[in-house]
Amino acid sequence: MYGPTDLKKNTLITLDGQPYKVVEYSQKVMGRGGSIVNVKIKNMIDGSVLPKTFKGQEKIEPADVTNRTVQYLYNDGTNFVFMDPTTFDQFEVPADLVGDAKDFMKDGNEMDLQFYGDRVINVMLPKNVELEVTYTENAVKGNTSTSAEKDATLETGLRIRVPLFIKVGDVVSVDTETAKFRKRI
Repeated sequence: MYGPTDLKKNTLITLDGQPYKVVEYSQKVMGRGGSIVNVKIKNMIDGSVLPKTFKGQEKIEPADVTNRTVQYLYNDGTNFVFMDPTTFDQFEVPADLVGDAKDFMKDGNEMDLQFYGDRVINVMLPKNVELEVTYTENAVKGNTSTSAEKDATLETGLRIRVPLFIKVGDVVSVDTETAKFRKRI
């Protein structure tokens, strides 16, 4: 069981039978009265965000969430299909649950899925992914007076800014949190 001061950012808890993730945390110490912890928690099933206040010695149940490494197979238009590489079980995950993660998912990539019971509640991407550049303009020599970057489209359809030396066919590393160019591979 967690105490209120254990509820740091990204902590997973169970409240009213639902899994929640702490997205904001603040603590107020009130002299003799103890402390009050104000958090914003995100429901991992429906995505709603709630403000919640915990006082003193309240006990909060941790969420029984498990992670499984899976392989991304394909997108059929409405669902994304993943496979467990050890049991070969396939999982269909609705597109709205995958969200913006689709911009970083390439057929055959491995990633983690979070399960609450037997239900998928989150797609967890690796910190960085390697994607091929499918389109970018050629750099014009001497055209660096303002910004030394240009637009590029990657194999998943994601558009990012890259340095001028990147060409079509190059493989680049992209940070999945910020969707920014890291380096050429």
